Amino acid sequence: MLLYVSGGSGSGKSAWAESRIVSSGLPERIYIATMDPSGPEGQRRVERHRRLRAGKGFVTREQPVDLPSLQVPRGCAALLEDLTNLFANEWFTVSPEGAAERVLRGIQALKDTAALTVIVGNDLFSDGLDYEAETRRYLEALAALNRSAAALADGVYEVVCGIPICHRKEEGL
Repeated sequence: MLLYVSGGSGSGKSAWAESRIVSSGLPERIYIATMDPSGPEGQRRVERHRRLRAGKGFVTREQPVDLPSLQVPRGCAALLEDLTNLFANEWFTVSPEGAAERVLRGIQALKDTAALTVIVGNDLFSDGLDYEAETRRYLEALAALNRSAAALADGVYEVVCGIPICHRKEEGL
C-alpha cells in the first residue's frame, strides 16, 4: 500500500504521515530521511523531526539520493520524508536528466517491498511568484513528479492546518 500526502510548510503533514505508520500496527518502521542538512537551520530541522518521532519505533535511514538502492525489510512500514528534498538532491547534486525517473524507481521499489509506504510531499506551487526560467523548469519537473507519485499511490491526502483532506481513499490495511 502506498499513500501520498502533501501540504504546505507547517501544515501537519509529517505528523499525519507518522500517525498513519504508527496506527498501521506494523512493527518494523523505517523513516527514510532525505534531507541533506547543511548549516544550523538544517540541523535544527533534523533535530526537531527526531524529537517528534521519538518513541514511535522508527529506525532512521539517511537516503538523500539514490532511493532505488535503499533496501528495506519486506513487509515493513516506510515513511519517505520527503519527496521534495529527495528530488532536489537528485536534480542539483546528481543530474536533472533522469532525476524523476530515478526517484520513481525508488518509490516503486518501496511499494513492492514494504507493506505500507507513506510519501510526504510539499506544496511549493501556490506562492504566486514568477521565477527565472531555470527555477521554473525545476518546479515544473517537481510538479510532474508529485503527480506521478500521486498516480502511483493507493491513497492521496492533503493536510491543511492539521486536517487531512482525502483526495483518493485507499482500501485495506
